[in-house]
Amino acid sequence: MKKVFFITFGCKVNQYETECMKAAFSADGYDISCDYRNADVIVVNSCTVTSSGDSRAVTALRKLRTANPEAIIALTGCYPQAFREQAVSITDADIVIGTKDRSSLLPLINDFQLSHRREIALSDYSPDDKYECITCTEFKDNTRAFVKIQDGCNQFCSYCIIPFARGRCRSKPIEILKQEISGIAANGVKEIVLSGINLAFYGKEFGLNLADAVEVCCGIDGIERVRLGSLELEMMSDNILDRLAAQPKLCPQFHLSLQSGCDRTLKAMNRHYDCNMYSSLVQRIRLRFPDCAFTTDVMVGFPDESDDDFLQSLSFVENIGFAKTHVFRYSRRKGTVADSMPNQIHDNIKSLRYKQMSQTAAKCEAAYLSSLVGKTVRVLFERENSPDFHQGHADDYSLIKIPREKCKKSLRNQLFCVRINKSDCDCCYGTVVRDKAASET
Repeated sequence: MKKVFFITFGCKVNQYETECMKAAFSADGYDISCDYRNADVIVVNSCTVTSSGDSRAVTALRKLRTANPEAIIALTGCYPQAFREQAVSITDADIVIGTKDRSSLLPLINDFQLSHRREIALSDYSPDDKYECITCTEFKDNTRAFVKIQDGCNQFCSYCIIPFARGRCRSKPIEILKQEISGIAANGVKEIVLSGINLAFYGKEFGLNLADAVEVCCGIDGIERVRLGSLELEMMSDNILDRLAAQPKLCPQFHLSLQSGCDRTLKAMNRHYDCNMYSSLVQRIRLRFPDCAFTTDVMVGFPDESDDDFLQSLSFVENIGFAKTHVFRYSRRKGTVADSMPNQIHDNIKSLRYKQMSQTAAKCEAAYLSSLVGKTVRVLFERENSPDFHQGHADDYSLIKIPREKCKKSLRNQLFCVRINKSDCDCCYGTVVRDKAASET
């Protein structure tokens, strides 16, 4: 049997697309290999959010070619789509394909096997492109499945290359989504995480919105929890929030991408909101989901970010009280507006601000976890990877651990109610308070 090895860089959307490609290869008679050294085909699914992402893909290609010179190596993903000349110049890749027409990858491999001629399949996006409906119903970790329902972005933030790598917003048709989620549920997955490049724009071209996708997923038997991936603010109307709040299976965790808590910086980033709009949305969500958790991303060291701008952002993060914050330093990206902006911030200042913001984020996370002590939460238990604890995530995505000695059997892929007894800086500890699965009570 032919063997294929995959290596994936980047976000959950990339990971989902790799799972879809694995399914296509399996259907074509390939065995999915865990060892690149004996693979007949190697697929590198790249990320290009930062230049270091490009470097990781290039390094991987060189290493893979050296280790397995006879393999057919394909480079796909955002890097070749956004930077085609650079990608095409990498001779370690026999096949180069971007983020369009992933379904053509197998035919390209078949053509290469016959001709041994390098295959380049890179085409530009156009505004009327449709969503490419690659799907997957089997996932390696069958407790939670990340499912892409939206692709592309229309926002053009000044620091971001992704609109050039993914094209404009487009959405998975609702009937195809329903079929896919039904198949995932039939394979035993209990939690769905809806993902996209700009998830909140789901369904716009169909006259639908994100609530329509959530309602479909919540209506599938066997799916116990539906979670939302990263959200932009602009499309989250009161009507959508009301419909989301009416779905008991929807997890009350909202990842609202912030980037900065300073209006001047947000404007320079070409973000389409200000701090008042962000705070207002947080309040409107809390009215409907009193026990919800907010998570976010925050960038430090954006060009021309002054000390006062940074302190405003720091204060905003502290005032919102995020349950978890991904803090990262601004990284210059060729092809973006921000790359040519004046007053680029020195790396030493970025590092100092990163440390300060991370400390504030950690303090907020610890405070949030502490607020859960004494409460009872639903936990979906996951892969057993500790000799001392069973662990899983609550509906709000807090990490929960319970001692193994009180329950020696595996709890994987089961929902239980857990009373929280204590917390530390990154998780909570508790005990199961019901013997029956929470979904059955």
